[in-house]
Amino acid sequence: MSLMLEEIRQQPEAVARVLENEAEKALRLAREIKGRNISYLILAARGTSDNAATFGKYLFEIANGLPCALAAPSAYTHYHARLKLQNAMVLGISQSGASPDVVQVLKHARKQGALTACITNAPNSPLAHASEHILLCDAGPEKSVAATKTYTTSLMNLYMISACLHDDQELLNRLHQVPGWMEAALSLEPEIMQRVERYRYMDECVVISRGLNSATSAEMALKMAETCYLVAEPYSAADFLHGPVAIVYEGFPCFLIAPQGHTYNFMKDLAETLESKHAETIILSHEEEILSTATVPFRFPLELPEIITPIVYILFGQLFACHLAEAKGHNPDIPRGLRKVTRTI
Repeated sequence: MSLMLEEIRQQPEAVARVLENEAEKALRLAREIKGRNISYLILAARGTSDNAATFGKYLFEIANGLPCALAAPSAYTHYHARLKLQNAMVLGISQSGASPDVVQVLKHARKQGALTACITNAPNSPLAHASEHILLCDAGPEKSVAATKTYTTSLMNLYMISACLHDDQELLNRLHQVPGWMEAALSLEPEIMQRVERYRYMDECVVISRGLNSATSAEMALKMAETCYLVAEPYSAADFLHGPVAIVYEGFPCFLIAPQGHTYNFMKDLAETLESKHAETIILSHEEEILSTATVPFRFPLELPEIITPIVYILFGQLFACHLAEAKGHNPDIPRGLRKVTRTI
């Protein structure tokens, strides 16, 4: 068994540790956000953590009404911009806490008087030292180069901050169900293993979702690019229809992440459009209506609240990437040209 697969299967326990160990820290941070009258949030990250930040943007804007932006680290490191960050919180996300440009964003923000916080798996990292509030992934050592459990544990920390900020007891209660819902996602593995051989010679695809799951499509595409060496492009469903849909030809592989919720009808209409173009559609959903349009349907065994689906549905993407890499004869633990810690400035 690959390290990546082993770490994918560890995620229910890892997110449960975050719930147990980081809840008080999330509550303290939420109290300071309220006490300092923070009016907007900037998230700084790279790679997989940047996809977590994208999820955070949607979550804080939808659930908390807090305007969010993703930092452009090169504005700090190469252009030496001096941003006006009063009444802002700057949140860095990095599993290693060692990316110099993300650390620089936090250092600059702190000098400018912003509230600073980070989510990391490394409590003694430069990012942790640059931050006033530190929330940990509690994921244990992540040995596979392709990050899996540090992604979902980062999401769990974001959920907890949001819930505490909004005093949302319903969301907090749902978060305690996530480990069990992750086990349901892992139950899809035998079906994935059975069907992944069909895509052994696939060399390009798109991964599409919308709204809260835009981060899910981006992270699944990243995992396939890293481990399977595919040209895997993620798209918001709306952006896809604004031009990239022109690339679709008969048999072109399109992965759709389509849980029930606010964006479901839009995704269903897109699935019907792709069906009319005779695309090869691989659809993950609980809903039979959209699954009936799929070339290869994957029915999620439970109907989940839409807000929870990103942290659960991504396990499908991780499993698919891992098993496809092995079907292609690649080692998913050691992607070529990559290292566990990437330092960019």
